[in-house]
Amino acid sequence: MGTVYRESYTKPFPPSAEIVTVKGKKFARVKPKRGKANLFPITTGENGEQRIVCESATYVAKYRNGDGHVVKVSTGCRDEDAARSVLGKLERRAELVKSKVITPSEDATSDHQRTPIADHFAVYHEHRTAKRLNAVRIANTKSRLLRLADECKFARLVDMSADALTRWLADKQTKKMSAGNRNEYRQELVGFGNWCVETHRLSVNPFLKVPKADANTDRRRQRRSMTEAELVQLLEVARWRPLAEHGRKSVPVEEDEETEATDKVVKRSNWTKAALTFDGLQTAVERAKKRLAKNPELIADLERLGRERALIYKTLVLTGLRKGELASLTVGQLELDGPMPFVELEAADEKNRQGSTIPLRADLANDLRLWLSDTPKPSTLRLRKSNATVESKRPLFRVPAGLVRILNRDLNAAGIKKKDERGRTLDVHALRTSFGTLLSKGGVAPRTAQAAMRHSTIDLTMNTYTDPKLLDVYGALDSLPSLDMNSSPSTERQAMRATGTDDIMSSQLVPMLLPNTGQSGEFGSFTVHSPTDDGESVVRMPTRENPINSSKKALQAVYVSKAFKVERRGVEPPTSALRTQRSPN
Repeated sequence: MGTVYRESYTKPFPPSAEIVTVKGKKFARVKPKRGKANLFPITTGENGEQRIVCESATYVAKYRNGDGHVVKVSTGCRDEDAARSVLGKLERRAELVKSKVITPSEDATSDHQRTPIADHFAVYHEHRTAKRLNAVRIANTKSRLLRLADECKFARLVDMSADALTRWLADKQTKKMSAGNRNEYRQELVGFGNWCVETHRLSVNPFLKVPKADANTDRRRQRRSMTEAELVQLLEVARWRPLAEHGRKSVPVEEDEETEATDKVVKRSNWTKAALTFDGLQTAVERAKKRLAKNPELIADLERLGRERALIYKTLVLTGLRKGELASLTVGQLELDGPMPFVELEAADEKNRQGSTIPLRADLANDLRLWLSDTPKPSTLRLRKSNATVESKRPLFRVPAGLVRILNRDLNAAGIKKKDERGRTLDVHALRTSFGTLLSKGGVAPRTAQAAMRHSTIDLTMNTYTDPKLLDVYGALDSLPSLDMNSSPSTERQAMRATGTDDIMSSQLVPMLLPNTGQSGEFGSFTVHSPTDDGESVVRMPTRENPINSSKKALQAVYVSKAFKVERRGVEPPTSALRTQRSPN
């Protein structure tokens, strides 16, 4: 048989309390600001000081659960009769567990229904922190869950329902919240619901069947890739703009009616600084050096700052690193002395929490080597992780938090439009889009580009991070066959029969998947280059041979593949294999 009672606890003796004796026992009389004075029993603490004994405001139920263990549960009731009613419900649940009508996990789920949802959020926050997730991601999840609980009226777990979330999402859609943003809020509740199911707080996740919004039809921010010419201009502006800002000319303000009306209220300056332009960049730099001639240290600091910004942009474009990943890099994570320079990205700093090795191109590795050598003590610099020193833990770059605003100023000075005619924008993450697009434009195989971008799916690489506007789609049309509409059907048919291609007309529209001799280690369309009279080569589409020679053709393909594998290893291929390859131009 269970019981209900108020738990007692001790508190320090109040300074304003006075000791009184009632029926031979000492009590502390505490008089609040309002109301009658209260008497509290007096006890002695472990260190010998006097303390008062207090009782909890609500009753606690003590009973034996379905597993036979004695447990204590707060009833939340200030009235004893109400507390005994709660105790009766708890004991009936214990009997159902004993008789195997419900499982212990279902019984535990019922206990969590009365806990305020903010307490569950706090435990969920601790769980995600223990998993060492990104701090920004954890903070965003916490703020979104608290907003959803407040606006959807989720006071306890029992209040959470799919209908409430659906209504909230529909309301935000009418208020022009983007589909991607709405999906992020939905995903936060789905993740919390899954965690509640795993920890036996809920039996099912109520948000799993809430549909996602179609983000493809409601994309508010579409990034574009930068062209090679734009990247060259951006790096030059980033390199010199910090110094050029001190060489801007002062120009008079163009007054208009609105300015004149404002001048009557607040006195405004009649002069302002002229905007920087790409053509006037070097002139502004020379003017700044003359103005700061007496402060050479400031000139050196500004030049180093510009050099760092340009190197940040270049590293983002040539590695595909995200801004946060680049900011997390330290000197000890670089390996620049080997034949293949690379950067070791820690799992805790990567988005997918797996850790990666990022290869560095030779020119970028050389720039980083020069950047690291420009330190007060370059001789003490150690790059290997096993030889960790204080210097090796130094951040590679000081990536500013407001890098997007700095990029906007650099784009403006370079004369590069932030938005194109289709409304697509340029920001810091667009440099990663430029990385993916330039890989595709350079003929890199899609699977290789996916590995370089560290994407889980090829669709993300090819569709989201590849700008089709910069691809040579028009040039690709030249690989299609010539379809002459002026020749007669009989003549066309006889020509196809003579060449043995009448049964494979449609197959010529698909590139043959054989090694591309133009790019080692990659696969693409195998083309035949035939010399012309002027010495230039033209591309001719491959044709299928007579079925009689099919076995011979297959054998030659095997030898060709082996020959290319041998070439990749740097070994001279067999003579028999070389005969099967195309003739040199």
